[in-house]
This record gives sequence, structure tokens and C-alpha cells, in this order.
Amino acid sequence: MCGITGFWARGGWPEGGDETLQGMTDLLQHRGPDDAGYWVDRAAGVGFGHRRLAIIDLSPEGRQPMRSVSGRYSIAFNGEVYNFVDLRAQLARDGAAFRGRSDTEVMLAAIERWGLQSAVERFDGMFAFALWDAAERTLFLVRDRLGEKPLHYASLGTSLVFGSELKALRAHPAWRGEVDRGALALYIRHNCVPAPYTIYRDVHKVLPGTIVAVRASSGGFETSAATYWSAESVARQGLADPMQGSDADAVDACEALLKGVIGREMLSDVPLGAFLSGGIDSSTVVALMQAQSSRPVRTFTIGFPELEYNEAQHAKAVAAHLGTDHTELYVRPSDLLGVIPELPIRYDEPFADSSQIPTMLVSRLTRTHVTVSLSGDGGDELFGGYTRYPRGRWVARARDWMPDGLRRALAAALGRVPGRSDRSERVRQLARLLSAETPQEMYRHVISQHPEPRRLLLDGGEPATLLTRGHDLGREASFVDEMMYLDLVTYLPDDILVKVDRASMAASLESRAPFLDHHVVEFAWRLPLGRKFRNGKGKWLLRQLLHRYVPETLVERPKRGFSVPLAAWLAGPLRDWARELVSRSRVRQDGFFDPAAIASLWARQQRGSRRSPEQVWAILMFQAWLRAQESAPHSRSRVPSLATSGGLDG
Repeated sequence: MCGITGFWARGGWPEGGDETLQGMTDLLQHRGPDDAGYWVDRAAGVGFGHRRLAIIDLSPEGRQPMRSVSGRYSIAFNGEVYNFVDLRAQLARDGAAFRGRSDTEVMLAAIERWGLQSAVERFDGMFAFALWDAAERTLFLVRDRLGEKPLHYASLGTSLVFGSELKALRAHPAWRGEVDRGALALYIRHNCVPAPYTIYRDVHKVLPGTIVAVRASSGGFETSAATYWSAESVARQGLADPMQGSDADAVDACEALLKGVIGREMLSDVPLGAFLSGGIDSSTVVALMQAQSSRPVRTFTIGFPELEYNEAQHAKAVAAHLGTDHTELYVRPSDLLGVIPELPIRYDEPFADSSQIPTMLVSRLTRTHVTVSLSGDGGDELFGGYTRYPRGRWVARARDWMPDGLRRALAAALGRVPGRSDRSERVRQLARLLSAETPQEMYRHVISQHPEPRRLLLDGGEPATLLTRGHDLGREASFVDEMMYLDLVTYLPDDILVKVDRASMAASLESRAPFLDHHVVEFAWRLPLGRKFRNGKGKWLLRQLLHRYVPETLVERPKRGFSVPLAAWLAGPLRDWARELVSRSRVRQDGFFDPAAIASLWARQQRGSRRSPEQVWAILMFQAWLRAQESAPHSRSRVPSLATSGGLDG
């Protein structure tokens, strides 16, 4: 796991380019504290910077940026390719020779042998990388299938700039950083900025499963994107060809597949462990890790004094049954609150999933013992774990028996219910669901943190997203299938994986998610819904698998999630901080939100409205991010000199 950055300057390497590249790279030190590396082609005007978190091949042979044997390709790579041992053996049989044992070297050899797209299609893993093709004078920016690893890019003046995090781009001298009001509207709806947008105008995220090709042109740079793996195609094919055989056959197949994936992801030259909440997903991962380990697996959890939010006792019971080497840390409210000032810096753009706070704390705890940690992320989206799935199923069935005229009339009547209470808002939410004309529109209403962002903003309509463009899963798809697909391609990469990547990387910890192996994704989409939902519960198949290792009584309980007491904080220890950020004078001065609308939202929160805490949190995280941008020192002031870092030429 690493941090990558760099730029391509038209007209050759610019004066001061070395210092700029070092400054951009230096800002990613947390992603790779073990080493820094640079490569520059001065004639072409291309330079890569790399911060290394050494996981595989700790020797100098694993250093990056790295050039291919022929010299045609240069790469800066963030992530892991888990099947690199098999690929290496295949390439060696074809005559390839290797200096070290890193997956990066195997990737370059694969690209030289098979071409970029064919090679990427063979990579099993999580990755984001920049590749310079000297023969074609083309820069490629590549992101993994599910979006585990981030990659941003922008055209700034005469340079094309990229980086793992936005802070690296901000260190470039041509940076301007204008807030994109359309992206802000999307953020208010989703609590995050969905790809390909960022909070900045004309700054983009590479979409999952995509190769972006950048070429110089007379007017600047031309970019084109090609999809090498499509979640939509996988879902459509899986629904059209459901898995046959008995329930026991399905559980056996799932166990064999996950064991193989987890076994590959346990490969590491540094200490490795796992997050353990005691829920279905993380317990399944840990159980299959322990089944393949000759020593107790290191497991980690944090606990809270408030019983309503605490799952540590459940994790401890699972760990004791499996025989793991378990570490738990009970955190105080002051520990949680102490993280809040860091959030705008760590997340680089507004991000308002409040579970980011405990995720940062458990990452710090884990990093004090290991360098790599496996997690259960992706289990909910693939195997049907979210409570919104059965609720959505109920609403969809209710819609099906209503004539369209009756449905629209009822939606119109419910939408006119007056009042600002939680009950009134729930009635209006039902009205929005009934009025929706497509599954995508229904899903958008279900997941919207704020249903009408325009009521809070001074201006800025919402640009198109995957939720508004449409897709085709085929006639076999139910509304629950639609919800799970949209979670997989929007909520998972834009919220969950951003949360985990930034929190773990802030602690210099590599987090791996076995459920997101694309073979597991393809397997899950072939499962009929009856093997995901049964007896009123989701994740039926995973539960059957887990019960082979852990007694049902230890893991069967209502889903809680990694939540924090936002309402209590905003009414107590955070009240003064929050009130200042949403004051009419501050909001009016910033010029993004309607001061009266924000004042009303804050008043509802202070009166105890159930929905308001998350909505207020989104406003606060934007306001805090805005303050951080205004007060941040110019990043280039922290650039080391060339004399202290060695040369840059690769």
C-alpha cells in the first residue's frame, strides 16, 4: 500500500519541477512512511512520485517508481495484486526474468507481454496506478474493479496532474481549487462526493474498473476512458444464469472460494491481522483466516462505554471461540471527539459518514501491532445485509398492486402532509417512493441523506450520476437486485471504501477486503435471492457458512453498524463548535448555503429531530473542510531540497 502522485508538463520538464514533485510526494508520507522514490523523463516532461509502505519484498528491489526491463514502461503503483505469484510463474515460463519478488515487477512484465488491458484483466487485487508508455507517449491512469484504491487527476494549465489524494494535487503551483457547486449538491444528498466528481471543479476521480488514457494535443491534453470490467455486466450475467444445485452445494462453493481468496490475501512479509466487530462479515473473514493459520490470528476491535453503540463484547466472544490473539480498546468520548479536527485534513474533501471516527481509531489501534489488516467490507452489498433491502422489497410489492393512477394520487396526497416532525418526514419519504417512476429513482430516495439539497443551497443543480443515467440489469432483476447493484457501484466505492482507505492510510495501515475479490462478486451475483434472504434475514448463505465455525448464538443479533452518538454530541460537547460553524454570519459570508435554511435545520436538530443529526453533520463537515482549506499553509513550503533526497532521474 502506497501513495502515488506526479504530473505531465507539456513542453518538457519545467523549472522547479523537481521541487514541485517532491512537495506533492511528501504530502502522501502517511500512505507510505517507509521510503520515497521519484522518476522523471525530463524530455517528455513526465514525473512520478511514490511513497512506499513496504508489504511484499521489503528489499530495494521493490522500490518504486519502477521501469520495465525494456525501458518502455514506467509505473507508480498503489495497492496489491494478490495473484502475482501465479502470474510470475506463467511469465517466467515464457522467458521473463525478475530481479526481486515484488508484484510491481510482475505487473510491468505482464504489461510488456500481454499489453495493458489484457494484463489488467488478469490482475486480482486492489490497485491504482499511473503508467507512462514512452513508445506511445501516453499516460495511463488505472483503478481497480470495485474502487478500493483512489486516484484523482486534473488538467492544470499546461500540466496533467494526478495523485492518490487531493492534497497532492493542491501542491502543484497551477492549482486553483474552485468549489464545484454541483458536486456540493451531490455531497449534501449522499454525505460524500460520488465519482467521477470531486468537490473541486474540473478535478476528477478515475472510475472503478477503468483505464483513463491521457495524450498531449495542440490544445492541452485529451483523455479517453475504457472500461475493462463492468459490475453491470457481471450482475446481468449472474441474474440470467443463477446457480443451480442444493443449498449445501452453494455453501460448500462459497466456503472454498472465500478460503482461497483469503489465503491469497494473507500473503505478507510484514505482520498481519484483521478487524473484528463480531458481526457476520468480519467473523466469517476471521474464521476462514484462523482455519488456514498455524498460529492465532491477530484481531482488533474498539469498544464504547455506551452499551447502545458497543459491539466489543460480541467480538471478544467470537475471538475466544476461534482462538485468535485478540486486542480490544475501550475509547472514551474524548478519544472520539479528539479525532474530529483531523477529519477535513485526512479526507481532503467533505465527507460526512460519521463512522469515519471509530474507523480511524480502530485503524490506529491495529497499526500499533500489525501493518496489514483484513476486513469484512463488501459483505452487505453482495450478500444482502442492509436493512433497507427488506424495507425496499415491501415498498416495491406495495407499488406493484397499485394502479399507476392510484399510486400517483396517493403519493401526491401524502406529499402534502404538513409539519416538520420526524413522523411528517417519514410520510413524505413514503410519498417520494410511491411517486418514483424507476427503480433507480426509488433507490435514490431511499439513500438520500437530504432529499432536496437545493433547499439548503444558494445555487448549484445536481449533475448526472450513475443513479440518474440508468442501466439495464435485465428483466430478471427485482427491486432488491437493483438496490444491491446500486450500492455496489455507488455507496460502496464512494462512501465505505473512501472511509476505510483514508482512515487506514492515515495510520499507515493497509486494509484488505476479501469480499471484494471480483471472483466473489461474480459468485454472489449468481446466487438467487432466496439464498441471500430467508426467514426475514439477509446474508443467509454467509450465515450458514459462518455457523460451521462459530455457534449461531454468538453472531446472530440485530445489525448495529459502527455508529456514534451524534445527536448527544451536537446537543452537548460539540454544540458551541457546531453553532459557530452554522451561524448566520458565517454561512452568509461563505456564500454556499441559504442562511435561513441552515438556521432552521440547526433548530430542528436542537429540538431533537431524529433525522437532523446526520444532515447537520454534513453541513458541519463541509464548513470545517472550508476552514481547513483557508487556513492550510502553502503545501510547497514543506518541500525538502534535492540535496537531502537524492536525484530524481529514473
